[in-house]
Amino acid sequence: MQCPNCKSKDIGKIGTNQYYCWNCFVEMSLQKGMLSLHQVEEDGSLSSLDDLFDDEDLHVGM
Repeated sequence: MQCPNCKSKDIGKIGTNQYYCWNCFVEMSLQKGMLSLHQVEEDGSLSSLDDLFDDEDLHVGM
């Protein structure tokens, strides 16, 4: 898997269908072949980054 944000392959699994990019610090969740990206805020909340990407960028071909 490659991070759609920074193109890094330094991805770690943090839960069931949940991943974290150690290069750009973005959390990703995988559902039905599509990634959902979130930025972790200082207070621990998540802000969606999905509107910054096209659907084709978030599609995961397995």
